[in-house]
Amino acid sequence: MWKKLTILTWITAILLVATGCVTAADKKETKENDIDTYELLNMFGEVMERTKASYVEEVSDQKLIESALNGMLSSLDPHSSFLDAKSFKYLDEQTKGKFGGLGIEVTMENGVVKVVSPIDDTPAFRAGLKPGDYIISLDGTPVLGMTLNEAVEKMRGKVGTKIKLTIRRASEKPFDVVLKREEISIQSVKSEIKAKDIAYIRISSFSDGADKSIKERFAKMQKETKNGIKGLIIDVRNNPGGLLDQAVAISDLFLDKGEIVSTRSRDEADTSKYSATSGDIADGLPIVVMINDGSASASEILAGALQDHKRAVIMGEKSFGKGSVQSVIPFRNYGAIRLTTARYYTPSGRSIQAKGIEPDIEVKQAKIEEVDNSGISISEAELKNALKNETVQKNKNDKNDKDEKSDDEDLKKDYQLLRAIDTIKALSIYKQKQAEKNE
Repeated sequence: MWKKLTILTWITAILLVATGCVTAADKKETKENDIDTYELLNMFGEVMERTKASYVEEVSDQKLIESALNGMLSSLDPHSSFLDAKSFKYLDEQTKGKFGGLGIEVTMENGVVKVVSPIDDTPAFRAGLKPGDYIISLDGTPVLGMTLNEAVEKMRGKVGTKIKLTIRRASEKPFDVVLKREEISIQSVKSEIKAKDIAYIRISSFSDGADKSIKERFAKMQKETKNGIKGLIIDVRNNPGGLLDQAVAISDLFLDKGEIVSTRSRDEADTSKYSATSGDIADGLPIVVMINDGSASASEILAGALQDHKRAVIMGEKSFGKGSVQSVIPFRNYGAIRLTTARYYTPSGRSIQAKGIEPDIEVKQAKIEEVDNSGISISEAELKNALKNETVQKNKNDKNDKDEKSDDEDLKKDYQLLRAIDTIKALSIYKQKQAEKNE
């Protein structure tokens, strides 16, 4: 009985703190609601005591209370939850770009775990998991009935140990995938030169320092090209997001002015707007941003900002549609709560939530196969006694020929990237023609 009174006293104290700011004018209106709330809290205490006394196995107060908190928050939306001390530490490691596990960003949908995106160069990525896949069991244990935190906790484990995931994919029978857990160190930014003079930047996560890395890598690529960069491709396909300040900072690198994103909560007074500062590191060069259904949150902020300001062509497939803001609120030594507190809006006022970013040019991923025309077509050069072109000089740089062929082979494996490169080339030619016309 003493324990029951202690629990009820603790709950009542929380309630009094939460309602202590109510004004005298509001007291009369809320009196009836307060009575109902006290009754419900009293029922909570009674249910907890009955569970402790009668459940088939002994269960601790901490487990019951933490589970109740998680149930309360996760019932609101897929992204709100209670984080115990271990989960809170894991979240902190993830935002810093290093953690242990399978390398997969997930959410909960219809009682099962849904893959938002596999992270580049991780066990999940190498196993071929795709955005939209459903994880229906873990080591033979059905996911249905688990909370998202419980499922994620089960997927974590000692580095080197294995876990079997049962995957359900659209129009396919469920299949098993065995993954070995690794220490995941995310290299959030990668870059290379494509087609001799097009800068390609792959952002796999919006973690700490990504904006600085992009700035340094772009400057380096500009120096490496003989005649300068013709355009830029920013690839955020299968990028599940990350830090809001990084989404804003990276967008700012390519915008001279104007709003980048706004967040609006239930209270209009809490609306926040983030604006660009002067300076575009690409100096007006054509930009293509590549997205797909695994591009979420911060990726959508970047794509939405550059799209609304007509600064980039958005290419690929419609993005995931996570347009909500989560605030992580620590609670001493007991972990934290992750609570959805606002929605994201693009500069034009579009809400990203459950809608996503529509690409300017829709391009589905496809496989490229060359058509064999041998023996069918004939060119002028193949005709008997055809005149030679005296202006043609044979290219003796075999190494460059091999490099170009190798690059072409890689691009054939990624149809969306090939289309992005073609778009940059077309925009660059158009820009050059316009400049010549105005001279």
